[in-house]
Amino acid sequence: MIAPLPSNQTERLDALRDLQVLDTAPEKNLDDLVALVAHICEAPVALISLVDKDRQWFKARYGFKADQTPLEQSICSHAILREGILEIPDTLADKRTLDNPLCVTLEAPIRFYAGAPLVTETGMILGTLCVLDVKPRQLSRLQLQTLEVLAGQVMRQLELSRALKTEAVLRDEIDHRVKNSLQTVMSFIRLYSSKARQPETRDALAAIGRRVDAIVQLHSELYQSSEFDMIRLDNYLSRVAKLLQGSASANVRIETSIAPVSTDSRKAATLGMIVSEFCANAIKHAFPDGRQGRIHIELTETETGALRLLCHDNGVGTAAEPKPDDDEGIASIGKRLMETAAEQIGGEMALNESAQGYALSLEFDHPGELQQPSLKAALPSVG
Repeated sequence: MIAPLPSNQTERLDALRDLQVLDTAPEKNLDDLVALVAHICEAPVALISLVDKDRQWFKARYGFKADQTPLEQSICSHAILREGILEIPDTLADKRTLDNPLCVTLEAPIRFYAGAPLVTETGMILGTLCVLDVKPRQLSRLQLQTLEVLAGQVMRQLELSRALKTEAVLRDEIDHRVKNSLQTVMSFIRLYSSKARQPETRDALAAIGRRVDAIVQLHSELYQSSEFDMIRLDNYLSRVAKLLQGSASANVRIETSIAPVSTDSRKAATLGMIVSEFCANAIKHAFPDGRQGRIHIELTETETGALRLLCHDNGVGTAAEPKPDDDEGIASIGKRLMETAAEQIGGEMALNESAQGYALSLEFDHPGELQQPSLKAALPSVG
């Protein structure tokens, strides 16, 4: 006997489609669950069955070869018509199943069925968690309760999977829009920079461009992170350094030695900006006449749990002729940006110059935790 259609069939099928589970690949946690159900209920077959428009499809199955059957072979299509567990002690003694091909034509016909409904948060019954046997029988009260509880767990797992898929789609869309917006901003910066006549204007636009580049890298790191608002600084600062290396001439090498530590995105963005400004100024002023040079970026954790950023170059430093005045080089826009940024995160920054180059140190508190036991680990040099 084919079951009549549920009174809410249209809405029920919409909910089933919205679950985004039909014809998806097997999942080990659900396969393990149906195996557990079969063991607890002492049944040779256990299924997670979803009743579609013209078939029942099995998301997980134990002891049953086919991954779906037509509705005329579906006992679960009867189970979704009612609340609570449907138990049929003897399928040949029940008018709903006495002519079901699975119960009369199989080599080992199905003689027992018990199915607990899979119910959405909105009350739609999409299918069942069911057990089958080749002999008439009944489940114990404990087995029935277990079947019902595990059916709820199955439904929560399916809805969680749907939520994660939806979140991934939304994140992809947000990522796409943010990238497009940042690319548009960079295009405007390059356009106005190419038309600027005053060196101060070009320097200001270049500083803004570096800040946007650092934000792009921060966004990418946030998008890939599984920890909300926490950024791995070894990954992030190394990406910033690699980007800066691309803008440097062949005679300048940027090296990184970054502890594998995480901090919040605001402090990470500040560090990215400071590193960008220091490197950009060093690239521009520290290595005149094509001399070979090195810029080193190091991040460590102090004994008190604070983070310490050290940046230094081996350029001309105070030996530069003429010496930069307050309107140029490292003493200009970049320096003021770095000092302001350090203040915003409660850090103490010092900038020193000598005949051996410039050196910057910044120390600040942070909420993160090391990702590896050793703080001495360092990333390979970039460039």
